[in-house]
Amino acid sequence: MTTRLSQVVAVEKPIKTEAYGTLSARHHEVQKPPLLTGILRTYRPRDDEGEQLPPESTRVQLRAIDAVSEVMQALTRFYDVTATRDWANTTARADIKIAGQVLISQVPVPFLLFLEKQLQNLHTFVEKLPVLDPSEEWVWDQDKGVYKTPAYDTHRSKKVPRNHVLAEATPQHKAQVEIIYEDIPVGTWTTVKYSGALPASHVKAILGRVQALRDAVKYAREEANATEIPQVRVAGPLLDYLFTNFAPPAGEQAAAA
Repeated sequence: MTTRLSQVVAVEKPIKTEAYGTLSARHHEVQKPPLLTGILRTYRPRDDEGEQLPPESTRVQLRAIDAVSEVMQALTRFYDVTATRDWANTTARADIKIAGQVLISQVPVPFLLFLEKQLQNLHTFVEKLPVLDPSEEWVWDQDKGVYKTPAYDTHRSKKVPRNHVLAEATPQHKAQVEIIYEDIPVGTWTTVKYSGALPASHVKAILGRVQALRDAVKYAREEANATEIPQVRVAGPLLDYLFTNFAPPAGEQAAAA
């Protein structure tokens, strides 16, 4: 499929604005821990006569993997329309290669320059992706699509009054008694914590790939020799390389907790 260069230039600016807006919005959202945090607390009394309390819960409102997905979608159009313009502007091209694998072949110099800046933005975005609290043990919840901790119990106590005799009664005096309050266990809270954050090892691995791709783009630019046009599709392989295979192995699209 072909298009005119003027048409590409006409739509490039609004697509760029939209992509940057999405990246900025998701970048700030993933730095708000309350949006990524969930909890479920259920209560059971010690005996059948004990006070019944309703469960308490907070849903995870934002998953980091969803933020990554939205950024990928927004950047795909932006990268592709810019690539189409640059392919038409120059014939100086080089392959982007990592460890002998060609990600994109015959890339023109202007897009290599553009991509270097974009990868810097992505590096900043990935650096701020929320990571799971290392003090907790986390497992993937297939049904909720978030990470969770094993359930743990905490006891609930209730102050119960009791008479404490200070002095026994005598023929001349009444007994001296005071009321004291004792903490008596009456039930147990069972708590499960939820999080939409990512394992630190996943974020670290993505950062490594961002840096590797930045280096590869620089090498390609140095290697390259410094109308109707074909539409170019390049964003898919690049963004897939950066972000795929770091979410949980299954159930990525499950509903958020």
